[in-house]
Amino acid sequence: MAVITNKLQTNLNGLILKNPIMTASGTYGYNNEYNDFIDVSTLGAIVTKAISLNPRVGNKHIRITETQAGMINSIGLENVGIEKFLEEKLPVLKTDNIEFIVNVAGSTIEEYVQIAKICNENGIKAIELNVSCPNVKTGCLEFGVDENSLYELVKAVRQEYSGFLIVKLTPNVTSIEKLAQAVQKAGADAVSAINTLKGSQIKISCVNGKISKTIVTGGYSGKGIKPVAIGAVMRLSKAVDIPIIGIGGIETVEDVIEFLSAGADAVQVGTANFTHPDIAQKLVFELEEYINKNGFKDLDELKKELRK
Repeated sequence: MAVITNKLQTNLNGLILKNPIMTASGTYGYNNEYNDFIDVSTLGAIVTKAISLNPRVGNKHIRITETQAGMINSIGLENVGIEKFLEEKLPVLKTDNIEFIVNVAGSTIEEYVQIAKICNENGIKAIELNVSCPNVKTGCLEFGVDENSLYELVKAVRQEYSGFLIVKLTPNVTSIEKLAQAVQKAGADAVSAINTLKGSQIKISCVNGKISKTIVTGGYSGKGIKPVAIGAVMRLSKAVDIPIIGIGGIETVEDVIEFLSAGADAVQVGTANFTHPDIAQKLVFELEEYINKNGFKDLDELKKELRK
């Protein structure tokens, strides 16, 4: 296997990563769950499963269903809560030298602020605010669709958290640009986009003239959302000056290159992890191979050429 050099080093407004390949929240567990398939420490970072103030059991109905070009999930942000994360998950991240970003979810501004404060006190250097999950009844998406509410939330978190602050934006709005501008004004260091699209699937069966239906509603992700994500990143690159982390349907190094060309400074790989658990590390090696093969000095030079 090729040796990773510092050619892929990525500077996200002060957050230095060894490469721009991350894994998206909810697709990679909390720490080293994928170590049976790859060396997780070779990735730019993993974004943890969403962490709330208290443990969540998630939704009771069908949680995941496969579609023709991706999947619909309705997990409902099931997680162990911040206390157990600090006790059981954080030590593994540190021991295994895994770069990580904690995804934070809440139902109220106060909850977000409290978790952010706890993260700050425990030296967690980067968090990603989940303000755009469509699978929960309160919080998250309620903040993510209104620029004024989002501004107040990010501003409040910024006052208590001194580390690197990312805000994950929803595509389920009229203007993602206005949300990003509000986030930047409130003091965020970067945005990640996009979170899942609202979607539904109806499975129909017919026996002896009687129809039965199973309806699954949740967040749609996978290859099918890539054009939407690319479009959002392109618009965001013209609307804000802070770094953009692209998410949506990334499966190949060509996908990564396309997101970089659109204006992303790094990417997160999500749904593809479920079918190809080694995909993130594979993309790291393939991106370096692309740079070497095409005669670029490093990732920065590649991005500069892509954006001409």
